[in-house]
Amino acid sequence: MNQKVVHLLCIVVLCISLTGCWSSRELSELAIATALGIDKHEDGYKLTVQIMNPGEIAGRQLTTRAVVTTYSTTGKTIFEALRRLTTITPRKIYLAHLRIIIFGQELMEEEGLANSLDFISRDHELRTDFSLAIAKDMSAEDLIKVLTPIEKVPADKIFSSLKTSQDNWAPTKVVMLDELISSLTSPGKQAVLTGLYISGKPETGNHIENVQQVDSPAKVHLDHIGVFKGDKLVGWLNESESKGFNYITDNVLNTVGWVECDQTGTISVEVFKSNTKLTGLADNGTPKITIDVKSEASIGEVACQIDINDEKKLTEIEQKLEKKIEEIVNGSIAKAKEFNSDIFGFGDVLRRFEPKKWETWKENWSEEFQNIEITVNADMKIRRTGTTTESFIGKIEQKKEKDE
Repeated sequence: MNQKVVHLLCIVVLCISLTGCWSSRELSELAIATALGIDKHEDGYKLTVQIMNPGEIAGRQLTTRAVVTTYSTTGKTIFEALRRLTTITPRKIYLAHLRIIIFGQELMEEEGLANSLDFISRDHELRTDFSLAIAKDMSAEDLIKVLTPIEKVPADKIFSSLKTSQDNWAPTKVVMLDELISSLTSPGKQAVLTGLYISGKPETGNHIENVQQVDSPAKVHLDHIGVFKGDKLVGWLNESESKGFNYITDNVLNTVGWVECDQTGTISVEVFKSNTKLTGLADNGTPKITIDVKSEASIGEVACQIDINDEKKLTEIEQKLEKKIEEIVNGSIAKAKEFNSDIFGFGDVLRRFEPKKWETWKENWSEEFQNIEITVNADMKIRRTGTTTESFIGKIEQKKEKDE
């Protein structure tokens, strides 16, 4: 009898613990947001949300409707604006599947990131696997409304482009929420975000015709890294300076570079491996940083007359590439000093190598950053020359001379 009572009690307890659907919400009740745009507005903030049209993504029949819809509203706070969206959206906005959050440049320059990030990091629905970026010289609203080809959902296009360009080109950077907050709160490092802008005809970007043509009239581009001081945007790095930033922060996975040959023409290489080591030192009270960049590359294109089987010629090319990397890195450092923003984390490096001296520098790191002495050493090795061992350009030139 006692065993039966025990078994019955166990069944009751299990039934109570397995009632896991009490807070469930049906998919048909939610509007799944893929992108969020935050702009400055006279009322406070203007919030633009990009929402998927599930029927257009999963449906097999072709229609003339876009696969996403955007809604915009304003509010004194971002939270208020988000809830006000319920007055124009048929469903409650669901933010757990966000791919990208875009900030308007005016908001970043005048107000900064702090207030926006508080909501983003506090809301329980938001995960941390989305990217963050800045709408360069435009509003986030205009950028989020652009329809893109290939990727049906524009937010997926931007998210994928950020990752692809960072991994294969180098002048862009994927920034997630945790990294951004860490950079903003660290006394030895400043934050960065990649810029986005629209080329072509921005006014046609939100029309279905933009994805019905071979060459879309409006395209979303990724270019330039935005530099922050504190939580405000203070300027931009150009393409070369952005690549230098990624070299310094050891964020180059793969990229392409070129140098001039002895004669007319160029030779291009693919950097397939790169490693950067930063070391710090206090020399008579002066902070010093040494940057050692070691890279490996393969020859990707020879547009000049050169014998790539000649080891001396390859060594000359390696030296030219080393010099160019050093120039790129020094150019990025010079621009960061112009903005007086330690985006490279040199302060964090010195904190690790010279913890006692860092305590005396950190309270006035902006001034110390201007006086920091930096040495850049690049080491390039060409490991592969491609499937063609001899360029045929020389033979073509010889043939031209004979024909003339």
